[in-house]
Amino acid sequence: MTEIGIGICGGGYMGKAHAVAMSAVGAVFNTALRPRLEMVCASRSESAERYRAAFGFARATADWRELVADPKVEAIVIATPQETHRDIAEAALALGKPVLCEKPLGASIEDGAAMVAAAEAAGVANMVGFNYVRTPATQFARQLIADGVIGNVTWFRGEHTEDFYADPEAPASWRTEGMANGTMGDLAPHMVNAALALLGPISKVLGEVETVHAERPGGRVTNDDHAQIMCRFQNGAMGHMYFSRIATGRKMGYAYEITGTKGAIRFDQEDQNALWLYRMEGPEETRGFVKILTGPAHPDYEPFCQGPGHGTGYQDQIIIEARDFLRAIETGEAVWPTFRDGHEVNRVIAAALASSEAKSWKDIKGF
Repeated sequence: MTEIGIGICGGGYMGKAHAVAMSAVGAVFNTALRPRLEMVCASRSESAERYRAAFGFARATADWRELVADPKVEAIVIATPQETHRDIAEAALALGKPVLCEKPLGASIEDGAAMVAAAEAAGVANMVGFNYVRTPATQFARQLIADGVIGNVTWFRGEHTEDFYADPEAPASWRTEGMANGTMGDLAPHMVNAALALLGPISKVLGEVETVHAERPGGRVTNDDHAQIMCRFQNGAMGHMYFSRIATGRKMGYAYEITGTKGAIRFDQEDQNALWLYRMEGPEETRGFVKILTGPAHPDYEPFCQGPGHGTGYQDQIIIEARDFLRAIETGEAVWPTFRDGHEVNRVIAAALASSEAKSWKDIKGF
């Protein structure tokens, strides 16, 4: 086993999740590389020191440049606001340091393209933090589709719906300012990434983006509340995706339905340890969706628990992600999703936004 010094930029919600994951991943997966929490960065020295003490880092700083340049920091996790992603990543990659960047990749399609170029020029491990596709259930769904269990896929319906802004009296905040913080910048990338993971590349889109509550207590809303995308995949399948932060009653509505010529799959993140599978076989009177509870037979489940149906949780997804990042560093082989894979999500989002403005279909090749 070899230690590797980890630096995390950002100590908030996702910074904490990554710190916990790096602390646990060696024990859970018996990784060859064992993370050492070397340095954490926050916007203020007081916050950075608080995160250091709480999470177990050796040192803290309020300057991300100090963290990136430190020789004891050998790999970097970016868990800061989107507009900071590009500068941090480019600086780290220029020093040959591997980078795991939270989604989405930068605050614009230009940022994403520049980060891809920097990562590929550096030739080091690079990943984007799309954690939800790493649940054992969704990994199993990918396997079922790849193995042809449901035949040729003809239809995909996905959503990422939450209700944290369903109340029109909820006050304006940073979340209501700028498209990068709106539904298309915040929630949509997760489900677009799922669509790409499950069905492959998207060829064209028709998008519609809307702000429902344009005024909130404390200010005007400058980004979108919900949006939808019709799409056509390169494999010929039709698709539809819906994203919302005002979906009353939905807390973590990351869900999809996939129809094939031999069967179908359903999944809902609010019940993340179950996958519903329909096989078009046997007598008609006995056919129906079967609920499959995840267990040790499914991808990346057994390291957490040996009992089927006991379940994994949100933090476990981040631990799996940490394992994949360490594996990419150790082997030198790219682990999905790389920066280029993350940028493909950016391209779909950019095309959908342009489609909404033009009120017409847009080909992804133009983005």
